[in-house]
Amino acid sequence: MQSSGGERMQSGTAGRLTTHVLDTALGKPAGNLRIDLFRIDNERTEQIGSTRTNDDGRCDAPLLSGEAMTAGTYELRFHAGDYLGRNEGGVPFLDIIPIRFGIADETAHYHVPLLLSPYSYSTYRGS
Repeated sequence: MQSSGGERMQSGTAGRLTTHVLDTALGKPAGNLRIDLFRIDNERTEQIGSTRTNDDGRCDAPLLSGEAMTAGTYELRFHAGDYLGRNEGGVPFLDIIPIRFGIADETAHYHVPLLLSPYSYSTYRGS
């Protein structure tokens, strides 16, 4: 994953954060969907990365891993409006979908998938 400063985020074998986006209306992975990652610290929000999903709806590298994988509160922002397109009125029903979650165990795998359609979404902690 690229950080907002352009450098490559560290990848390792310890804990990691991953995601997967599935378009449930089409029954296929959501490719080329932009995802931004933020760290939340006492209501201070810092963007620490941005990436896009590949043709399988996954990211080519973990969103966090190695030394970057620290305990705390994070938020993924899925740019669904750009992926889903515009409705008749030119405004998407779903635009940016924020999912705020906590990481307690820096050695664990946190998987935060998004199941997406033009008018609904759901998420869960996957494996």
